[in-house]
Amino acid sequence: MTEPIRVVVADDHPIVRAGIVALLSATDGIEVVGQAATGRAAVDLARAERPDLVLMDLRMPDPAAPAGEQLDGSQATARIVEAQPDTRVLILTTYETDDHILGAIEAGASGDLLKAAPPEEIVAGVRSVVAGQTALAPAIAATLVRRMREPQTSAAPSLSARETQVLRLVADGLGNAQIATALFISEATVKTHLIHVFEKLEVSSRTRAVTRAQEWGML
Repeated sequence: MTEPIRVVVADDHPIVRAGIVALLSATDGIEVVGQAATGRAAVDLARAERPDLVLMDLRMPDPAAPAGEQLDGSQATARIVEAQPDTRVLILTTYETDDHILGAIEAGASGDLLKAAPPEEIVAGVRSVVAGQTALAPAIAATLVRRMREPQTSAAPSLSARETQVLRLVADGLGNAQIATALFISEATVKTHLIHVFEKLEVSSRTRAVTRAQEWGML
């Protein structure tokens, strides 16, 4: 008998999460082994359960985490994929900006589907990703293709030496408190530098800031 696909569902909205869990639990060959409401909880649960797949929301505010040190879906994806290459991540979210979509894929997600997708499409996406394929909603696929075809015509933004230092430490996986200690500055100053970095690179997450800076050859 074939082993069921073991899935962790990560979504901060209880009703949405319950609906996804109910859908998957009622599907033959799929077993929901855990639920998480934050990115950090998703990482911990993935480490404990070693699921075949994590169905991940992108925006999951964590009231218990210090400001600036929360894990969004892209950041949680990057940590899971790096630590557990055998665990796939499928993003399931409302339509996001191009940077959110690209950030999730670049972080290691194997697909990105919309919550408004028909139930059978979500189930098919789970099966496809676990089988080693990619699952993308048509609108998201079109966005990725368009962005890949866009020429880089604008000049690279300029980061200060300190902003570059902070971003390098972010790329190394350090949190704000660790960066503050390493650079002998306050956490508030670290947050200010990151705000400036985000504005200059036109991004909204730490993961995308790192990948965008790498695209420009800054790191």
